[in-house]
Amino acid sequence: MDESDEEPPLSAALHPDEILQRLDPEQREVASAPPGPLCVLAGAGTGKTRAITHRIAYAVHSGVQQPQRILAVTFTARAAGEMRTRLRSLGVQGVQARTFHAAALRQLHYFWPQAIGGAAPEVMSVKAPAVAEAASRLRLQFDRTAIRDLAAEIEWSKVNLLTPQTYAAAAREARREPPGLDPTAMARLLEAYEDVKAARGVIDFEDVLLLTVGILEERDDIARTVRSQYRQFVVDEYQDVNALQQRLLDLWVGERDDVTVVGDPAQTIYSFTGASPKHLLSFGSRFPGARTVRLVRNYRSSPQIIQLANAVIASAATRSRTASVALTAQGEAGPPPLLTTYADDPAEAAAVAERVRQLIADGHPAAEIAVLFRTNGQSEAIESALAGAGVPYLVRGGERFFARKEVRDAILLLRGAARSDDGSKPLGHISRDVISGAGWSPEPPTSGGATRERWESLNALAALADELAAGAPEARLPELVAELDRRAAEQHAPAVQGVTLASLHAAKGLEWDTVFLIGASDGLIPISLAEGVDALEEERRLLYVGVTRARRQLFLSWAGARNPGGRASRRVSRFLAPAEAILGSGARAAATTPPRARRGPKVATVAHCRGCGVELTSAAQRKTGRCDACPPDYDEALFERLRAWRLGVARQAGVPAFVVFTDATLTAIAEREPADEAALATISGVGARKLGQYGSDLLAVLGGADPEQLLEKRSAATESVES
Repeated sequence: MDESDEEPPLSAALHPDEILQRLDPEQREVASAPPGPLCVLAGAGTGKTRAITHRIAYAVHSGVQQPQRILAVTFTARAAGEMRTRLRSLGVQGVQARTFHAAALRQLHYFWPQAIGGAAPEVMSVKAPAVAEAASRLRLQFDRTAIRDLAAEIEWSKVNLLTPQTYAAAAREARREPPGLDPTAMARLLEAYEDVKAARGVIDFEDVLLLTVGILEERDDIARTVRSQYRQFVVDEYQDVNALQQRLLDLWVGERDDVTVVGDPAQTIYSFTGASPKHLLSFGSRFPGARTVRLVRNYRSSPQIIQLANAVIASAATRSRTASVALTAQGEAGPPPLLTTYADDPAEAAAVAERVRQLIADGHPAAEIAVLFRTNGQSEAIESALAGAGVPYLVRGGERFFARKEVRDAILLLRGAARSDDGSKPLGHISRDVISGAGWSPEPPTSGGATRERWESLNALAALADELAAGAPEARLPELVAELDRRAAEQHAPAVQGVTLASLHAAKGLEWDTVFLIGASDGLIPISLAEGVDALEEERRLLYVGVTRARRQLFLSWAGARNPGGRASRRVSRFLAPAEAILGSGARAAATTPPRARRGPKVATVAHCRGCGVELTSAAQRKTGRCDACPPDYDEALFERLRAWRLGVARQAGVPAFVVFTDATLTAIAEREPADEAALATISGVGARKLGQYGSDLLAVLGGADPEQLLEKRSAATESVES
């Protein structure tokens, strides 16, 4: 949620001014803006859901719009359910608040008989079996993990509106590397996958959007029907819209302009799925005269946490690419964020688990604590440590609450018992009696893992019964079952007691009082696979999202080595360096004296690190003038342009990248930024031959030239010579 506290329901008969009274000036501007294009740049925790739901409520209660004429779309069923709940509390019923897929699927089922004939095809729940069969048809073998990655690549191709015929060129341009396949082979797999679906008579989730787009584009009568139904559009999390969703939105809107989009460019973290902030950032170009409102007052986090978040996100590259806003904290002061270094991953996990255990022992609710990490592979160590400490936990990103077997069994039991509820026992008591048949017990199990998760799920149902009874003392089992059915339909799960474990991606849109962000080291944040300025900036935004999940306390940590006794080769995340004044000197890579080199017969001139002064003992260190522990002081954007150019040259020549220039040489070039060939020649690793081969290109990249254009010219020159 965007705000920590639920707002009490208002009367159904409201004067519009009453709706505006609860809002801050910027939120009020959003809510009361006249119909027309509106772009809301909403920073983390600034109350964007409150602002847009009050905008809808204000339009309805002032008579400007009918609720049935409003379509509000977002990206998760949970967010759509929360939006409907808030609108009900504002006395508004009938607004269509759905995900893109849910709205499109509803239209597809309704219009399919008219547009195609018969019933719409069944939607596959997962792609993996069809992908595996398609690979088998091509006599390709992949393990389960590779099949998942190939399914993700299929999704990427579809949301970018690619076909098997256009995929290969687009994939090469985007430097996509499907597991075990080149772009041409992946295109053949895409074609085979479509054949498998056709043979089975099914479609996938992306087809739901594609087919809806196709029907609306080809049938003007159906498009007119949809546009006559909806007159006002609200799009949440607009920074995550992909090309396919934007195409569908354009078809829904048509020639009208009553569109409100809400997003935060600084929270764009799903570009690997095809999401792009360009639609948000170019909204004013598509709708000239559009109003823009910035929400900057953060109501979620303490000023200390907001200070850290602003420091993380305020790099020059991020600011220029995303127009991010500096947040202003509105909450009470809290403890400063704490950064801790551990010897290895198990030590980090054990220390975090012990601190979590102590917090819970001191009365801190487990459900208000989260442990966040960059990759799912980091979860296992913390799960083991929490289980050993007797701390209940839940891994977010698994099965949906209402899809869990124990929850479905419990609801079935409650539904059966509702027929004979005579009111002799309080609702909470009789509910617990019933769900004990599904495995609930008064005392939680002593073991962790799946057993504890199962009990926590059932206990959440018992807590929901208590909550319902407190708000409606006359409520009985039939009312509880109805409430559960409503929540299941909206995917509005009750809170489950237990520490949340989640990846940074899965934590988006959530918040907790206390957050532990583990693995804050280079190689994890940013992930070692991130190459190029855009990829690195997305990793920075990912850390920003993690930091802004915390309300009151934030603990960051990292480990020098993966395993006990291993070499401490890691360093703290480069993204924390701007926060040194907040987190202390540990936010920058500490200087450590490397082992002395073996003595040889020659006596070399002793060189020292220009950062910390320790003796440099390897050729690579002397080349850069810096020890391994000190962070480089080059411009990251420049270094990534040099890397992109080197990779392209290596691919054209069919050689490894280090043959062109080693990492050490490339780093030295980026750090010294030579202005001419004479200065370039003084850098170790740039000999006369390489100066002749690459000198002009290097100087052009250093001067700001686009590496892609240089590579195209080099390729054209090579082809001309060969012909």
